[in-house]
Order: sequence, then C-alpha cells, then structure tokens
Amino acid sequence: MQFFCPSPQVVRYCSSSYLPGNPTPSSSSSSNSCSPPHYSLRLNPSFRRRRHTKISNSEFKGIMKNLSFRAKSSKKMHRNPGAMTDVNAAPDHLLVLVHGIWASPADWTNFEADLERRLGSNFLIYVSSCNTYMKTLTGIDDSGKRLADEVMQVVRSSGSLSKISFLAHSLGGLIARYAIGVLYNPNNSPNSFASNGNAACSGHYGPIAGLEPINFITLATPHLGVRGNKQLPFLLGVPLLEKIVAPVAPIFVGTTGRQLFLTDGKPEKPPLLLRMTSDCDDRKFISALASFQYRVLYANVSYDHMVGWRTASVRRETELIKTPTSLDGYKHIVKVEKCLPCQFETPSFPPQAAKAKAAAQTEPTTKNTVKYHEIMEEEMIRGLQGLEWTKVDVNFGFTWWPFLAHSTIHVKNGRLHNAGAEVVAHVAHTIQQYDPSTPCSKTSSV
Repeated sequence: MQFFCPSPQVVRYCSSSYLPGNPTPSSSSSSNSCSPPHYSLRLNPSFRRRRHTKISNSEFKGIMKNLSFRAKSSKKMHRNPGAMTDVNAAPDHLLVLVHGIWASPADWTNFEADLERRLGSNFLIYVSSCNTYMKTLTGIDDSGKRLADEVMQVVRSSGSLSKISFLAHSLGGLIARYAIGVLYNPNNSPNSFASNGNAACSGHYGPIAGLEPINFITLATPHLGVRGNKQLPFLLGVPLLEKIVAPVAPIFVGTTGRQLFLTDGKPEKPPLLLRMTSDCDDRKFISALASFQYRVLYANVSYDHMVGWRTASVRRETELIKTPTSLDGYKHIVKVEKCLPCQFETPSFPPQAAKAKAAAQTEPTTKNTVKYHEIMEEEMIRGLQGLEWTKVDVNFGFTWWPFLAHSTIHVKNGRLHNAGAEVVAHVAHTIQQYDPSTPCSKTSSV
C-alpha cells in the first residue's frame, strides 16, 4: 500500500530537533530562538496541485507517530510561559488521564487544556487512548492491562521522566487501579521515596512503571461497584429495577457490567473489585495504591445519575454527612476531608459471601442482592480505608444543569459543563501540593 506525502510547503516542523534525548535548538539558529519550541501543521488549499512523494506504509506510520509525539510533548512547553522555570527543560512528571466507560480521549479536551495552562512545562500530560468506546466493555482487567502497556510505551519514549501520576474519571479510576497493579514492581524499591499508606513512612514501596508514584486521583469512580441502593442513582432505589438490571447488565456493558455488579466469576471466587482491595498472588493492588504519595477521591454529593456518593467516596451510608456551605474560593466544592488510615485488615471472602454470591447470580431477588452487596461493600471499605485518602465532596445542585453532574465534574463539554472548571483548578492545586523534600509530610488541606 502506498501513501502520498505532501511537499514541504504543506507540512512544516518548527524546532523539530526538540525531543527528549535530542539537543535543544541553538540560540543562533533563528531570531526567535528564545520562544518555546512548538509544532505547527499548515495545510495549503492548493497542495493537490503540488508534487508529491511516494512513501511506504511503514514510513507513513513512522512519520505520523513521530509527528504526534512531537505535537504532544512540545505543546506543554508554550501553553503557560509564566509557569515555566526553564523553557528548554524536558518534562519530568508524567500525568496520565484515563476516561470512563463508552468514552474517548475527546472527553478530556477541556480538562486537559486547563491543566496544561495551570501546571506548566514540568508535566507531560498524556491522555490514554487504548480503551475507547467498546473496548471499555471487555472487562476492567483487560482494559487495565492495555493501559499498563500504553503507559510503558510512553515512559520508554521519553528518557526525562522520573515521576508519575494518574487522574481518572468514572470507570477509568478502576481501570487505572488495575493498571498500577500491573505496573508495580515490588522487587525494585528505591530508597529515594516513601509513601503515605497504612505503613506510610516506615517502609518503602516499589515504583510504578519505573517512576516515582506521586498522585492517584479519581473523579466520580465507583470504587465499591454499582450494586445496591443508591449506588446506581438512575435506578432511583426501586427494588424492581435493581432486580432487573443486574442480570441484563452484561448484555449492554459486557464483562465490565458483571464486574461492576460484583457477579463476575464462579460463586466460590471473590469478585474482581474485592481482589483489587488487597494484594493477591498475581497482583499487588493495595501495595501499588499505597506507593502513591497522595490519593484523592472526588465525589458528587448529588445529581450524579451514574455513580453514587457512597461508592465514589468509599464511605459507609452512616458516614455520609451533607455540608451545606462551600469552601472559601470555591462554589461547588463543599468539603475536603483527610481520612487517616484505619488498622489494615486483609479483606476476606467468607463462606457466607460465596453463598450470597451464588444466590445473587442464580436468583437475583432484592433480598439476595442486598445481602451479598452489604457483605462485599464492607470488605472493600475495610481494604481501601487501610490507606490514607483525601476525600473531596462536590455539589453541582445549584447549576443550570444539575443532572449532568457526572459529566460536569470533568468538564466534558465546555458549555454545558463549565461549572466543573473549579474542579480543574482544585485538581491542579492538589497536584502542585507535592513537595519532593518532604515525601512523608501530611498537609492539612488539599
């Protein structure tokens, strides 16, 4: 297969030598060499009348891959000149953005642009694209493995990275949790950093993808699954709807649906979400999560039709206390709570849980499903609360479109979801909290 490459008048590289591992542009190369390197694509309407050069399929793919990498890495360098410390310094902190179910990288367009402006050139913001649309339905584990492979490719493409953070929305938070379990290397534990986990400053954890893990942040993620009253709000807590939706969920959302409703696997085997709250034989999920300096949960207090407040904030029903006032400087962020780690107990899957799971799979009545989910929810909470968390409650109840809270929290649409802009500001502030000189320090607020 042959492709035609436009002549030099069609595509132009600016400061193309600026890549990780390559020398920076010489100051004498042009009169505007002090400006940050950038990439631009210019299309001439008359390019079809110009001469073209034949290239092979592999050459075309190589050009486009290189072009894409240059565009992504260089645009971080000129969005916010005022935030830069060194315009020629390559980014050292990788921030991975992970979208949710039935979504695509385009969902992060507004959030990413604002983060770039606020964070500056030290961050390489990478929007994951390996699990778009239907791929999110193949299972959290499969999606997590694809994300892990994608992150490793990004890390290998840049030799300047030393730190890594994750920011995920909705199902993306669970996919990211699985991915870090794959990327975690317990046998390579550097002495240069420690973690704020249940053994926060007393021990060392391994790196994630060979990098120092800093922030793990989720926005409206169903950490406890979506089964049970008020966990999937659009069911309105109606027992009949909750009874119907669990068996038919796999038809619409595949393996991922079974995992979210905790009915995946054989009755005698614990569901995936429970296994992800501890260290298993094959994956060190909780150790990987504990290796991050900061773990932050953003949860919608109300009007989120997809993910309930309880499951997004990893709280019991009795721990949900609405706060009517907002924080200073924020209109929609109503509470920031730092939750210290509880005494860690490895989550279990007792015989009564296996029996309840079998009943929920074969006869999904309200009685059976509620009993099973109550057992599982308590075990998952015990596992996750063994780590320190910062929980941020968000309320879009007074916006023009309150029922769009699930999309507003990550500004999916610039017009409909513009109230979520302050969440971007708060997330950026959270990321900037990291102080490399005090890796075990505890801050009073986010």
